[in-house]
This record gives sequence, structure tokens and C-alpha cells, in this order.
Amino acid sequence: MKLSPDRLIPAKHACYYLYGEDRDALFESAEALLACPEGEAQTIRADISEIERIELESKHQGLFGATRCHALIRNAESANPKQTNKLLQLVDHLPAETRLVICAAGIESRKALHKKMTAQAEVAGCQFARPTPAQFQTWLREQLEQSGLKLSADAEMMLAENLNGMRQAARQAMERLRLYDGGRGEQLGMDVVGDLLGERSPAELADYCRAVASRDNSAVSMLHRLLGDQQVVEVQVLSWLQTRFQSMLLYLWHASENPRDAAFRAKLFGDARQQIPQECKHWQPGALMHALALIAEAEIKLKGASLEDKPVVIERLTLQLLKAVEEVS
Repeated sequence: MKLSPDRLIPAKHACYYLYGEDRDALFESAEALLACPEGEAQTIRADISEIERIELESKHQGLFGATRCHALIRNAESANPKQTNKLLQLVDHLPAETRLVICAAGIESRKALHKKMTAQAEVAGCQFARPTPAQFQTWLREQLEQSGLKLSADAEMMLAENLNGMRQAARQAMERLRLYDGGRGEQLGMDVVGDLLGERSPAELADYCRAVASRDNSAVSMLHRLLGDQQVVEVQVLSWLQTRFQSMLLYLWHASENPRDAAFRAKLFGDARQQIPQECKHWQPGALMHALALIAEAEIKLKGASLEDKPVVIERLTLQLLKAVEEVS
């Protein structure tokens, strides 16, 4: 059966299969399903490689504590054929008083696991599509209202554009905005949001993004200063990089249709109107697509799919963007 995201809670099913591109919303819902309002439950968070652990612990719940078992599989999208078969067997023979939440963020629709899970009548499937800019701005506005923060229309749009689809980063930004607000309920403008997004150094963060886009090796030392001296949060660096490369790809697409007004149609403004066309000379569309895929992989790691330190993830991404993608001669 298929459910919409707003019908997942309260939990009424034993097994859930969550998939789609909106990773933040997907994992938020997964954690909500993992919670146990009915009483105490043994909670398990595991990777697809740890299916045996879930099988073992779910069969033995109640022996030494909780009588319920709630298990979450974080990365089912990476399951190999053997793990896929084991997961399907677990779903078919799920012990009583067990709730299984299977997360497959970004899984390809052609994968065998996806086809078989969505065909299971007893599994509650739910797709989390990547939000449109308008949908994300609506969500952001609701969160701002709930938190009591007031932003000017321009500041709200700036925040939404820079963090589009990244709920965790948006919540972190709102926590920091409370420091600016001080509980006074005053309206905050673009100057405050601009400072926040750059963690007191928006110009240096913009310079770093331009250096990466221009294939300038000085980007590595810039990154070290941003993470070390300026204490910029890694997810903010990733957000700015993603925005820059998306703008470049959009510019190249419009330039292939009509070079004369490509910057206008790509909605470039400020310095970006001159900078991005120059930066795009270093890239082919296919290379930009590959770069965005690398950024997406780094986003997954920053959100908990890797044991690596976050600064290491961002530094490796920077080096990959500078070196690994074929440069246009």
C-alpha cells in the first residue's frame, strides 16, 4: 500500500518502506515512526549490512526488558542481491510486536529491492519527493512562525534559496537566528541572514565557492580558514557549493538555447552575472552533473551515512571537484 507523508503518523503498520529524494524529510519521518507512544520499546538503528542483528534482537525482545522492538534500516538503497533477499525474508517473517522502518533514500526505481518492496501489499510505502522551491519556502515559513522568528520577505527568500530542501540546515539556521533575535520578536533582515549563512564571513564563503567553480587550488586553503578560523558549519559550505553548481548548470542550459540572455534567464544577479559565465568555461554540462552527484554523495555522508569526520568529507569533496572532474581545455 502507498501512503502520503502526512498519513504516516500515527504509526498503524508493522513495516514501512520510505524512499525518494527528500532525505531530510524522509529521515525525520523515519525517526517519528521509530518512536513508541504505546510504551517502552527496544530501538535498533542499523545499516543494511546488519540485518542479522535485527533478526536476532527482534526474536529475543522481552527476555530482558522491552516487549516491543522498533528497528530502522538506514541505507537499504545500497543493498546487494544477497542483502535484498535477506531483507525481503525479514519482511515476510516479521516477528510479532516488531515495527520495521526501511529507509531507501534516493533509490533508483529500476532496482529489484524497490520493485519488490513497492509490490508488497502488507508494506506501507511512502515516497518523499524533492520539494520544489515554493514547497520548501512554505515549509520554512511554517517553521519560522512556530519558532516565533520574524524575517523580512527578502530575508526569508534568501534563506529558502540558499538552503532549499535542506531541513536540518534550516533548523540549525533558525537556532542561530534566535541569538540575533534575543527573544524580542523583532524582524530580522537580509543583513542578518547574510551574516548567518556565511557564519560572519559571507564574502569568504562566496570566494571559496568561486575558487572551486574556477578550478583554483587556493580553494583548499580557503576551506581550512572557513572551517577553522571562521567556524563555518560544513553543511552550510555544502549548501553554498550546491547552489553555485546548480546555477552554473542552469546557465549552461540557457546558454545552449540563447547565449545573449542566458544570465537573465538563469536568474543570476549581482557579481554572479559576470562570474558564472567565466566559471562555466571550465566545465562541460556532463562534468557539472557529475560534480552535483559528488556534492549529493557528500550530503549523504554529512547527514550520518559515514563515520568520517565532517571536515574530512568537505575537504575530500573540494579536492574531487578541483581534480577529479575532467577540465575543458
